[in-house]
Amino acid sequence: MCTNENQSGVVLVNDTKPKTKMMKAAVVNEHHQKLEIKEVPVPELEYGEILVKIKACGVCHTDLHAVNGDWPVKPKLPLIPGHEGVGIVEKVAEGVSSIKVGDRVGIPWLYSACGECEYCLTGRETLCLSQENAGYSVDGGYAEYCKAPASYVVKIPDGLDFHEISPIFCAGVTTYKALKVSNAKPGDWVAIYGIGGLGHVALQYAKAMGFNVIAVDIQDDKLELATELGADKTINGLRVDPAEEIKSLVGGVQAAISVAVTKKAFEQAYGSVKRGGTLVVVGLPNADLPIPIFDTVLNGVTVKGSIVGTRKDLQEAIEFAAQGKVRTNIEVQPLEKINEVFERMETGQINGRVVLTLE
Repeated sequence: MCTNENQSGVVLVNDTKPKTKMMKAAVVNEHHQKLEIKEVPVPELEYGEILVKIKACGVCHTDLHAVNGDWPVKPKLPLIPGHEGVGIVEKVAEGVSSIKVGDRVGIPWLYSACGECEYCLTGRETLCLSQENAGYSVDGGYAEYCKAPASYVVKIPDGLDFHEISPIFCAGVTTYKALKVSNAKPGDWVAIYGIGGLGHVALQYAKAMGFNVIAVDIQDDKLELATELGADKTINGLRVDPAEEIKSLVGGVQAAISVAVTKKAFEQAYGSVKRGGTLVVVGLPNADLPIPIFDTVLNGVTVKGSIVGTRKDLQEAIEFAAQGKVRTNIEVQPLEKINEVFERMETGQINGRVVLTLE
């Protein structure tokens, strides 16, 4: 701040302090309340970080859990949700060499990890106990700008639409990784339980990886989408018992991927696995999953939990999209509509994935 005196002797004060740059964001102030669209400061960068001008951000069911605070591990408050934020790098801090201004990047759920623990050093960084998660433990992509460690963002190839690629940063990499760890081989039968935001891309990854796919859901419109995306068989879980139907049709599946958020779907998924097969648990309903120990042992069934994917998994998942083998079924909505989107999500009225636009 500096001062000067005019001809009348009045002291004028010139405030040369730079004004804080502001941005629009959707903010969770308290759990179980609507998000507030408000102006907040653009994040300041620290060593090794970049600032991304967000173009689009997918809406994941995890975001709804963050808003409600209904998981055992609570998010920070206030919080800007979103872990599928994609856009263009606008600024880089000291210590950044792998990313430059103008790069197209995305900020995934795995916002950062320690890089030194046994999990990070053995290619299992998503199990790092010191990890930070975008839109949960740190602010995410429901905003005009988002900062991130340069070493944990992933580049987006030219030519890919920001809105369409956004869901690959969670829905895509999560289901791709689940299929990888299922140990299913090309030609095997795989069942996808829940053809929503994750399931509709899981189906496409499964087909691209050479699997025969059975899509299970309780809504006909989602099963119609599954057929359009290449499902070999579809089953409505309200009309028949999926486990019995699958065993009648193909003798059971080698792998069942449950991305639904109901306890019943997980139980049915377990029941549809044949001897020696695998149930991969992905969705996170607020319930326990009872596992019959005798049947699990006798039938040699494996039950695995799979949490998103590593940076390498994400690069691979994006490459499938770049080759045109996987494409998200999206509905674009402005940031201001986020509360309406969440209401529809809670009642199962979204066919595919809603992506918020910030352009």
